[in-house]
Amino acid sequence: MHLNKDGKVLAAEYGNRWEPLTPEQVKSLHRASLHILEHTGICMPHRQVQEALAGAGARVDAEKGRVFFPPPVVEGLCQKAPPKYTLCSRNPARDLPLDGRRGYLTLDGCGLEVLDLEGGQARPSTLKDLEDAVRLADSLEQVAFLWPTISARDCPRRVQPLHELAALLSNSSKHAQAMTAVSGTMAQGSLKIAAAVAGGSKALKERPIISNFVCSISPLSYDADSLDAALAFAEAGIPAGFMTMQISCATAPATMAGNLALGNAEILAGMAALQAVCPGAPTFYGSCATVMELRSGGVTCGGPEDFLFQAVSAQMARFYRVPSNIGTFATGAKASNWHAGVENGISGAVSLLAGADMLCGAGLLNGARIFSFEQLLLDCEIFEILRRTGGGLEITEETLALDAIHRVGPGGHFMMEPHTLAHLRKLWQPEVINRSPYEKWLADGKKDALETAREKAREILATHEPEPLEEGLLKEIHQIIKSYEE
Repeated sequence: MHLNKDGKVLAAEYGNRWEPLTPEQVKSLHRASLHILEHTGICMPHRQVQEALAGAGARVDAEKGRVFFPPPVVEGLCQKAPPKYTLCSRNPARDLPLDGRRGYLTLDGCGLEVLDLEGGQARPSTLKDLEDAVRLADSLEQVAFLWPTISARDCPRRVQPLHELAALLSNSSKHAQAMTAVSGTMAQGSLKIAAAVAGGSKALKERPIISNFVCSISPLSYDADSLDAALAFAEAGIPAGFMTMQISCATAPATMAGNLALGNAEILAGMAALQAVCPGAPTFYGSCATVMELRSGGVTCGGPEDFLFQAVSAQMARFYRVPSNIGTFATGAKASNWHAGVENGISGAVSLLAGADMLCGAGLLNGARIFSFEQLLLDCEIFEILRRTGGGLEITEETLALDAIHRVGPGGHFMMEPHTLAHLRKLWQPEVINRSPYEKWLADGKKDALETAREKAREILATHEPEPLEEGLLKEIHQIIKSYEE
């Protein structure tokens, strides 16, 4: 589970993909979203966006801040988005091509609490907790890029996103998705920090070591600040995606088709707006759609509806020829237990089988509210099992092993065969799952996977040193943050 010697990260390699919708159903969902955008419209209270969309042929009600999109306008603008690009990293060996052929795991975002690794109690998260979480993720080859998985709640709120980005870039050389920078001011500050690390604004544009996304406000709204952020990132050459988090029975229709039609319309509107202002800007299709938990009024964060939302969203992203960022894992379970294993196992399998480009994210419990160091390791174990299962198998003259089978013959064994020695280390070995004999498990104190994950997390945090920033950069980053605090 620890990083390879070359520091590279792992990806799920895709072949055939599960597509739950027929081609005609995909077109029906697309037409429904176009109908919403043309006849109901979407609130986009941003003058530059409104002017650009009006220039492209949309109808703008400036008084209400609402934009109405004729179907050809939406389709024409969205076609300008590039289908492939690379999420670059501080360490080029960790670059992530978004080419539709592989899927990458990231952390989940913005938990407000952390399970203390020593006491096991949930408490408000701090900047130090985020730094530790990123350092742990940096050591894990399954985690390909980073989100600020928990909030740095001890930092001043007005500059909290900048502290969080600094934690990502200084504790790992993997790609960082600065998803808490949701205003123009915080976007500009994030760009200054990233440019300092990348070697200047031009170098950052050539190799964007960060990306961003903004969320719609369901139903059918964006706020001006988030659109400001998206434009600022796009103008600087930074991939800027659009994410929906609509909730059936609350901010979306109760039916799954209605939920998806609404969320799809919101993403199309965001991508069209971005392309109207910055044609050709890299973007992506993000979805964390869910359902209201009817007994409590909360959200499910697991269950058949959520899993189907994942698969259909990945399928719709392919229909629009843009990369997808799909909400995965983040179980509704309150602890790392059977409930968490069931939901995250199925959720991970669905996203991988459906061909999601980015899978967010690992390590959170209680519907993305609580970060657990142990759960991050457990989720990486799930991802690794699924990644290897989905990767299929290699059939060659060597792997068919006909010579070895002939030498061993009937009644023999393969334990002493050179062929076995040459290939045995390619077989998967678990990091936290216990495969020992029952008697040994009893003798070892009946240790479960959670205990093993806790021990491994402590060991990693005590020993792992991430690739450091160049000398003086951290001081420069802190000066940038200080200037925004003032």
